[in-house]
Amino acid sequence: MSQDRIQDRLQWGMNVAARAAGASTDAYRPSGVSNPLDPTNRYLRLHALFTGMMGKFLRPDGFGAVGVHGIFDGAYTQVGDYLVQPSGGTWFIASQEPLLPVLCIRTTRVVSFARASGPATTGVNGYGGVTATTTTPLLTNWPASVMGAAGGGSPAAELPSDTSVPYWTVLLPAFPGVVLLPADLMTDDLGRNAVVSAAELTGLGWRLTVKQATT
Repeated sequence: MSQDRIQDRLQWGMNVAARAAGASTDAYRPSGVSNPLDPTNRYLRLHALFTGMMGKFLRPDGFGAVGVHGIFDGAYTQVGDYLVQPSGGTWFIASQEPLLPVLCIRTTRVVSFARASGPATTGVNGYGGVTATTTTPLLTNWPASVMGAAGGGSPAAELPSDTSVPYWTVLLPAFPGVVLLPADLMTDDLGRNAVVSAAELTGLGWRLTVKQATT
């Protein structure tokens, strides 16, 4: 039996399981750098079910467990798609390889990225600090997984009341033509600001280390 035939049978079985125990799910495919969950990006409604990385419904996921296996018919989905359920859960597909479980990442925040622009000419220029008019948007309103990372820094002021500056690990899908770099700026739906410290494009999407910006 060919691999394509086996894959087709696996997807059929996943569809049967999802329709029996899963929930109705909307699938979105980003068409641009802004608002991937815009209604115009919804292309499919299917049943889906999510389980822990061991593939068994034995226990709930603990803190920091954002990776899950998706049980659904993957014939029409692809890496980078978002899956949204009415209950409020939102995942993106990080890996969908033949004959292997589909790896999905549960999102926790909505983030945006921008890049600061330097002066266009030499000589006397206006204010050189970062403002809304001196940044170039890269990604806008993308659901992502944002988790606390080990370590932290200290504010430069070194005041007695200062607390350590937190670092976060951010996971989100890659989008063609967009490259995130250290020093890019990130904001989230809680109004927090951060600066990218390290950016790694993996086979599963972007893995970023960001440092919260404080004043």
